[in-house]
Amino acid sequence: MAKLIESLTDTFSNSELWLAWSGTALKIILIFIVARIIISVLGKTFKHIAEEKDRMRFNPRRTTTIVRLMGNIVKYVINFVMILMILGELGVPIGPILAGAGVLGLAIGFGAQSLVKDVITGFFIIIEDQFAIDDVVQIGSYKGTVEEIGLRVTRIKGWTGEVYIIPNGSIANVTNYTLNNSIAIIDLSFAYETDVDRVMEIIKESVNKASRSSGTITKTPEVLGMQTIGAGAVVIRVACECKPNSQSDAVRMLNGELKKDLDLHGMKILSSSSQV
Repeated sequence: MAKLIESLTDTFSNSELWLAWSGTALKIILIFIVARIIISVLGKTFKHIAEEKDRMRFNPRRTTTIVRLMGNIVKYVINFVMILMILGELGVPIGPILAGAGVLGLAIGFGAQSLVKDVITGFFIIIEDQFAIDDVVQIGSYKGTVEEIGLRVTRIKGWTGEVYIIPNGSIANVTNYTLNNSIAIIDLSFAYETDVDRVMEIIKESVNKASRSSGTITKTPEVLGMQTIGAGAVVIRVACECKPNSQSDAVRMLNGELKKDLDLHGMKILSSSSQV
């Protein structure tokens, strides 16, 4: 026991040992601080690129998605390098760790093929710009706004608030409602004996007036004419081009204006249906 105490006393009273430990501690702290600074600087750089995307004429959808992904990748890489450097300062051999990590990665690749498929699919989704954050998409039976695109999963939020987490490898078909303007179709049914020319004139004036005050309609709606003639009714079709994924808003607004204007002129609508 006395020898152990004497040995510990000699060890902790060794000034050279304390200097070595202090130097190692300072190096570790410096490595940690530099890593945090690099992550912060690169994060601000990516954020600045995202803010300047319009001036630089980058695709805003794609830029936002790639900037977030690059920020995460850089954070993981720098933290991994930082850990290796700290282990090196502590005297842990890095070579065997890297070799073991390579073997482990190969084993995981064979054993987790679905995970690898998710990552590869996620990479191509981003590179090919199939959809981006804030796009409204339908993946299989799930429709909503894209909240996050990761290398493994995609998160979309439905309009009623539910969040769907979809593995990228299971994404086979995607419908993107955000890339182009949308077309809304309204079919109005009137009694067979209705004065069709007069009704079409009222409808045209009504939709023209509505389009001027609407923030979603991009072009003056077209009155296409009689779509069908039935035994007891005629159907008049109206087509409306509007902003992406805003067909429902445009249809609701036009239906309200058409109802008021047709009632004002004594024209009765039997029914109204829409295609959005």
